[in-house]
Parts: sequence; structure tokens; C-alpha cells
Amino acid sequence: MLVKIYGSAIHGVAAQTITIEVNVDTGGVGYHLVGLPDNAIKESSYRISAALKNVGYKIPGKKITINMAPADLRKEGAAYDLSIAIGILAASDQILAENIHDYVIMGELSLDGSLQPIKGVLPIAIQAREEGFKGIILPLQNTREAAIVDNLEVYGVENIREVIDFFNESKPIERVILDTRKEFQEKINDFPFDFSEVKGQETAKRAMEIAAAGGHNIILIGPPGSGKTMLAKRVPGILPPLTLKEALETTKIHSVAGKMGTETSLMTVRPFRSPHHTISDVALVGGGSYPQPGEISLAHNGVLFLDEMPEFKRTVLEVMRQPLEDREVTISRARFTVNYPASFMLVASMNPSPSGFFPDDPGNTSSVYEMQRYMNKLSGPLLDRIDIHIEVQKVEFEQLTEKRKGEKSSDIRERVLKARSIQNERYKSLAISYNAQMGPKEIEAFCGLDDTSFNLIKLAMEKLNLSARAYDRILKVARTAADLEGSQNIQSHHISEAIQYRSLDRGFWNV
Repeated sequence: MLVKIYGSAIHGVAAQTITIEVNVDTGGVGYHLVGLPDNAIKESSYRISAALKNVGYKIPGKKITINMAPADLRKEGAAYDLSIAIGILAASDQILAENIHDYVIMGELSLDGSLQPIKGVLPIAIQAREEGFKGIILPLQNTREAAIVDNLEVYGVENIREVIDFFNESKPIERVILDTRKEFQEKINDFPFDFSEVKGQETAKRAMEIAAAGGHNIILIGPPGSGKTMLAKRVPGILPPLTLKEALETTKIHSVAGKMGTETSLMTVRPFRSPHHTISDVALVGGGSYPQPGEISLAHNGVLFLDEMPEFKRTVLEVMRQPLEDREVTISRARFTVNYPASFMLVASMNPSPSGFFPDDPGNTSSVYEMQRYMNKLSGPLLDRIDIHIEVQKVEFEQLTEKRKGEKSSDIRERVLKARSIQNERYKSLAISYNAQMGPKEIEAFCGLDDTSFNLIKLAMEKLNLSARAYDRILKVARTAADLEGSQNIQSHHISEAIQYRSLDRGFWNV
């Protein structure tokens, strides 16, 4: 008897339905699995055999042929165990199969018949709904993630016995229903850190506010203990809240990477990723034999924090150039190409010298040559892609012991939201939504300068020997400063402030 059962394969951050054809033939004995399965799927026969035996069923001693279509697409992982097992039982008339084609069935089997959670549940559920399936049957740990997809019945099971009883109509499975919008709204402002906890550093806070308002990349330069990491961790709290569309995009990436917890259904706050400086280039941008999203994709719609940026390998930093411009990563292999979104805000930190101090600080012991070699770890083209360079000075004792609390993140966020609303209105007919995304056409259209501002930026270009990309960055940052002020036009003090945020272009380490 031939039975068709449905699973799903992940390709990038999207899913593709897999038809699993199971044919049980009385004219022979054997177990044949075809359709480009990987080793984990080939080994499934041992898990399925033990699991079925432990719940009172068995693989029939007949010729079993299993085809996973489309046959030219490589299938990976143990998530097809449950699909294949149910297909074998249905094809051998051990269970009823009248409505088995209405469901996508996925799950990894343990030897006792229990189910282990799988990756990529959200894109699988979305694809199932788009293709008109009635429902999806998954391990219980994955059901909250799948339940955020409406118009799809989601059933969670702990053991294959529950799936068998469900199709035999002897015992129903309780459907999982989740109010996505209610849960999203309840947790949208759940932040562990607040800017009110930061002592002093008013200039750095202002720079962070501008960066958040315009979506600009920023690098913090200062001695150890000046609060660079503390400031960076508080950036998600002043960024605009995720929209439901952004939350779904972000959740899909984390779902594919297997980063979603069993109690989490939807990511409600912007991600904050802080990889260690020993990370490889593949781990940062994504890839591998079986491509997976890297840290920059996991930071999509959020913040990527690179602490002590010069300590990262130069090759690792250089692979970020293209994603910083294009806001996506393309992973190419001989047989396929995968695109991962990577629209993130880069926040980096570094010491001003190998000794950790500015050149004119008493504690600086680094020579000019050592400082030049230290700075050469960061290439000019990469630094050009960072809009704001801000010096973070050591916090004085009086500021550190001050009892008065600083400004709350919620107050800063209000100003950021007002600036973002101005930008949303400005770019409503374009394919961008905030200032950092502006291209040459948008800069020309929305960053007009008066004579005073023009002469000021001309002087800065000549004195600091700035690149054309740095010129664009200054205009973008000035546009954001004007938006925060509610000014329709860029004024000279906006340009002046933006120029001050190009510390690394001034080359003061070599003085």
C-alpha cells in the first residue's frame, strides 16, 4: 500500500514542503530510503524501529520503500522520524490514514517513543498554512512557536502513541491556541537594563540617542571601565519597539538556528548579540556545510555588539563590509544559494591604544608605532561604514558617587520614536524607513545644506582628509540630529555635531 505523508525542509529562513511517499510491498523484504537524505535521516530506521516496538507496534517484515520528494533537494536532520514512522504504520494498515494528508507531521523520535524538539518550526508552520494544510503535528515543546500562525490547527504531542491514537480517532489531542497580539503587547517593553543606571557620560548618551534615532552604526572609544559595554547593553531599550512583522522575521531566523526557548513563542524585543572576539568568519556571517544563520543574521532588526573590536581577527571584521551595506548575507554553494537577512545596528567598542588609554593620558605607555599597529587592525573601509565614532572618557569620582539618577531609557525612547515617525513619513513612498538606509539619491533630496553648513563640511573634508563615504555619513547623522530637534532643514550646528562624531578620522592617536 502506498501512503503520502507531509513534512517540511528549511531553506534559508523559508520552508519547503516535503512529500514522504511510503510504499509497503509484500513481494520482498528490505528497507529502502531515497530522496537525498543525510546520515541523520538514514539512521532513522533504528530510532523508528525501537520507538514503535516500545509503544506496541513494529516495522513490518516486508519491502518498504520511502521516497522523499522533491528528490533533488537534500534533506537534513532527524526531524522526519515521526513523519516516516507514521507513514510506515499507515502504509502497513496498522493505523487509519483517512485524513493523514491534511497535516504536516514533524518530530525527532527517542527510542522510547517520546519526541524531541526540532528547529525551524515557525517557517514550517507558515508554509503549511500557505499551502492549505489543516494543521500541524509537532513535539509539545515547539507548539507555542507554531501557534503564533493563525488559521492553522497546532497539535503538540509528547509521544508517538498520542499521534497513533489521534489518527485512529481513539483519543483526541488538545489543540494549542495562542493570542499572539496579546502576548506580543505584554512583553514589548520588557528590558533588563536602563540608561538611568549609567553615571555621567552625557556626551556618549547623546551619541547613542542619535544612533538609535537614525539606525546608525556606532563605535565607542575609551579606556577600560569607562562604561562602554554598559552603554551598549542599554541600546535595545531606546530603539523603537518591534512591529509584529519585524518580530515574525526575527523569530523565523532564531527558529531556524534553534535559538528559541520552549517557553518562547514570539520574539518581542530587539535581539542583542555579543559574540566573543575569537569567533570565526563563518560563525559571524553564517554558512557551513549545511548553511546556518550567523551572528549578524541573529542580530537582524536588533543590535550586534562587538566588544574590543580590534581583538577580532581582521578577516572576521572584513566579511562584515558587504552585509553592512546590503543588509543581507548571501551564502553560495555549488548546488544552491541561501539569503539571510542582516539588517542590524552595529555597536562596537575599543580601547584607544594597546595600553588602554588615550595618547595624552598619564597612564598611556604605548608608543606611536604600537598605536598605529593597533589601529591598523581596523581597515579604513570598515570604519567608513560606521557613522558615529564617540570618545568615552573615564568617569570622575564625583559623577560616580552622585545620588541623582540619570535620564530613563523610556524618556530617551520617546524622542527616538518622534524622530523615527518623522523619518517614516519622509520615506513612506520609498523602500527605506530610517536615515541610515539613505542612498545617494535620498541624501541629495533630503540633506540640502545652506552656505554656512556647506562651508563647514567642506573645511572638515579638507582638514581631516575624509572619504566620500565619510561625507555621506556626516550628512546622514546631521539629518538625524535635525530630526531629533524637529528641524525641517539641516543647520550648521547639526553638521558641526556630526563632524565631532568622526573621531577615528582625525588620527589623534598619532599625535
